[in-house]
Amino acid sequence: MIRVLLADDQALVRAGFRALLDAQSDIEVAGEAADGDETLAEVRRLVPDVVLMDIRMPGIDGLEATRRITEDARLASVRVVMLTTFELDEYVFEALRYGASGFLVKDTEPDELLRAVRTAVEGNALLSPGVTRRLISEFAARSKEPTPPTSLADLTEREREVMALVGLGLTNEEIAGRLFLSPLTAKTHVSRAMVKLGARDRAQLVVLAYESGLVRPGWLG
Repeated sequence: MIRVLLADDQALVRAGFRALLDAQSDIEVAGEAADGDETLAEVRRLVPDVVLMDIRMPGIDGLEATRRITEDARLASVRVVMLTTFELDEYVFEALRYGASGFLVKDTEPDELLRAVRTAVEGNALLSPGVTRRLISEFAARSKEPTPPTSLADLTEREREVMALVGLGLTNEEIAGRLFLSPLTAKTHVSRAMVKLGARDRAQLVVLAYESGLVRPGWLG
């Protein structure tokens, strides 16, 4: 059973999400929160599998709440999915940097919301390649010159190559086809790169690919 915490200051939004999620045989809503402080308290109390986190909330906003969750070793298993009104929200990129597993617009289709919750638990990216490219390129282009993390030196040449393709939004199957590997081998290289770089999931690996300079916005095409 996937346990979800709903964090949004709009009761109507929470009620809609609860009705949808509780109707699933493999998902349950473990709790709700209406502001950032309450969200942190409930996450620490319940340790849910997934937090559906509104970016803009009273008190501590969703961005700061996400940072505190992802930096807490006791909450390493918790995945945060950001909820936003606008697809290219200025805070979404920062949330991904802090370790959020991805984001959804609030008017997303029900099936997409359910897929996102299940995908986040699996540790996979829940951003479509197209959205990933636009989001990351939009804000990476505004950021300072990339500074490669020191741990990047620990990657093998193949792992760097695979990480760059992850940054371009390719799936494991697409990476396998590009590099003439099996999908399982591609997945293994992705997993090893994540471990070496301390990335919580694939979404954060995408961010690191840009910030390290392995991928630059102009390459997207």
